[in-house]
Amino acid sequence: MNRTLDIAMVATPWFELPPTAYGGIESMCADLIDGLVELGHKVTVIGVGANGTKGDFIATDPAPQGEKRLGRTGPEVLHAARVGQVLRTLRPDIVHDHSSAGPLQAGQRPVPTVVTAHGPVSGENGDYYRALADSVSLVAISRAQQHQAPELPWAGQVHNAVRTLDHPFRERKGERVLFLGRIAADKGVHLAIDAAREAGRAITIAGRCNDPDEEPYFEREVVPRLGEDAQWVGEVDLRAKRELLAEAHCLIFPICWEEPFGMVMIEAMACGTPVVALRRGSVPEIVEHGVTGFVCERPEELADAIRTVGRLAPRDCRARVLDRFDTSRMAEAYASLYHLLARRTDPW
Repeated sequence: MNRTLDIAMVATPWFELPPTAYGGIESMCADLIDGLVELGHKVTVIGVGANGTKGDFIATDPAPQGEKRLGRTGPEVLHAARVGQVLRTLRPDIVHDHSSAGPLQAGQRPVPTVVTAHGPVSGENGDYYRALADSVSLVAISRAQQHQAPELPWAGQVHNAVRTLDHPFRERKGERVLFLGRIAADKGVHLAIDAAREAGRAITIAGRCNDPDEEPYFEREVVPRLGEDAQWVGEVDLRAKRELLAEAHCLIFPICWEEPFGMVMIEAMACGTPVVALRRGSVPEIVEHGVTGFVCERPEELADAIRTVGRLAPRDCRARVLDRFDTSRMAEAYASLYHLLARRTDPW
C-alpha cells in the first residue's frame, strides 16, 4: 500500500485557486489539489490571494497579479523567490510546480520537482524544458504533446480533467452551436462561424478578446461575420460558461494549431454536449469519433458534422468524461507518479 505523501503544490502568481473566470492552469491545479486531498494526501498550496481548495494554503502575496500583468517577469521572479523561502520550511516529499520561474530552483532541492507542461513544447518553451532536463520531472498533458518533442525529459503523461458532477447535464439540447475560447486565429473562430452558417445553425461565440495581438484578427475575420445568427457575447464567468455548454447543440472546436489539450472539449462533454472538431493536437485523444462528437480532417467537413451531431447521445458524452477525464482519474495518476519519484527516506 502506498504511503501518504506530503505534497507542495506551487500555483502561479496570476489568479486565485480556483479562478473565477479565465485561468485554465489554475482551474486544473485546484481540481488536482482537491483530488489529492480526497485520496488522503497532505497538500500544501503555495499561491496568491485567498484559498478555495481543500489543501492547506500559504500565500506569497495577498492579492493575485491578475490578467493585466499576466506574463510579466517581475511577478514571476518575486513569486518564485518567496516560494523558495516557503519550501525550506515545509520539507515536502515532492514539489509540483505550475509556475514559470519556479522550476529554475528545482536543482537546489533534495526532493523531486514535477513540472506539468501546460503549453507548447516547441520554440523557447522547448529550449527551457531541455535546459531543465537534469533537475525536473516533466509531465505531458497528452500523447500528442509528447510526440511533438519526444527528446524532452518526460516522466509521464496525464490528461487534464474536470469534476464531472459539477457540470450540469442536459439531455435535451438547444438549437445554437457554441464556440468557447480565445478569439484568436489559431482557435479558428472564423471557421466556426462559417461552418455553423453553412449548416443552417446560429452560433454563440463566447470568449475574451483583450490581447493587442489578437485584435486585428478579431476586426478583420470575426466582426464582418457577426450578425443575428452569429453573436459574440464576450468573456463569461464560470456559471454562465457551464450553462452555455449544457444548452448548446454542440461545441465547435476548429483548432488551427497543435494544441496540447483543449479543456473546453471535456467541459462540454461533461455537460452531455458533443464536440465537432478538426484533427489537430490532442483532439483525437479526447473526442471519440461517432460517440462523443466528430473529428474532421478538413474545415469543409465541419458543416456536415454539425448537421448530424444531434444523433449522438448526451449520456455517452458524460459517461466517457466520468470514465476517462474526471478529476479522480487525474489525481490517481499524479499520485502514482509522485510515489515513483519520491524518495522513501527523509532527504531534508
